[in-house]
Amino acid sequence: MITRRKTRQLQLGNVKVGGGAPITVQSMTKTDTRDVQATLLEIWSLEAAGCDIVRCAVPVREAAEKLGEIRRQIRIPLVADIHFNYKLALIALEQGVDGLRLNPGNIGGKQFVQEVVNLAKDKRIPVRIGVNAGSLEKDLLAKYNGPTPEGMVESALRHIRILEDCNYPEMKVSLKASDPRMMIEAYRMLADQVEYPFHLGVTEAGTPGVGTIKSAVGLGALLSEGIGDTIRVSLSADPTEEVRVGIDILKSLGLRKGGLTFVSCPSCGRADVDLVKLAKEVEDEFRGLNEEIHIAVMGCEVNGPGEARAADIGVAGGRGIGLIFKGGAVIRKVAEKDIVTTMREEVDKFIAERRAAKAAAVPD
Repeated sequence: MITRRKTRQLQLGNVKVGGGAPITVQSMTKTDTRDVQATLLEIWSLEAAGCDIVRCAVPVREAAEKLGEIRRQIRIPLVADIHFNYKLALIALEQGVDGLRLNPGNIGGKQFVQEVVNLAKDKRIPVRIGVNAGSLEKDLLAKYNGPTPEGMVESALRHIRILEDCNYPEMKVSLKASDPRMMIEAYRMLADQVEYPFHLGVTEAGTPGVGTIKSAVGLGALLSEGIGDTIRVSLSADPTEEVRVGIDILKSLGLRKGGLTFVSCPSCGRADVDLVKLAKEVEDEFRGLNEEIHIAVMGCEVNGPGEARAADIGVAGGRGIGLIFKGGAVIRKVAEKDIVTTMREEVDKFIAERRAAKAAAVPD
């Protein structure tokens, strides 16, 4: 059982962050925000994948002016990602965004921060302070001889104090680095010093292969210690892949339920079926499934039947055949070539039966 770090709670649109609320998964659009249709299509795909919060880059005035049109057509909270120009933050707030990603020390002076705060106060729009090891202040790089966890924490505290001086505690903090060890240490250090929620991420993690590993190491270590209130997996890939990996990290730690739980054996010399190929085909078949269901693909008589029985729908492959399990019992024996289509039939049937049972249980 993971004991979560106690933090203040923020309201980000219709989503609560911190204070014991469920850990949320975020992503960021890769489109030009000025292109409303392209941005909406990407956000709708993220929503379908289970994304809880989305962030858009706002590098110019025209992008900021499009945020209202985008916000009106999506269901999840919208965060404006702004650097250096406080006027873009003011426009974003006027457009109705749910949150800002903004470093108060980088927008020209306390008077500009106060202007942003004054506009954000009425709706208590949260500000995410985002410290990145790759863009630390020059004096901190000189003081610590390069990027270090200590320098990242000192940078975060500077920005935090600016908002605190403006009497605005509606903030969350991130301390991202491409080195998982550095970000882990930075978050641990700051966790004992402030009560604000943390947004976790290994920045510039890479392509899905290496990026997934680095993110799982960095986020998993902190989440297992109860540190973290919202996460983003940063990958050089379709943003829906970021969401999928983020959800899987949370599910692996028991911090999120729902959606597909997929298990498959690694295969070995005992397997009588091309397990690697079969597992990939089954995973691809159900990749977009958001229903809560446990699917297992196994390849031999040692662990296969047990794992398949433990799943809602499972298959234990044999020589040229597959035994289909449902709720712990074998229900069908099919040819190897028919395994994937049969599993689709049985999964659809399982979901329909569960929905019917839930509907029947609701009193008139």
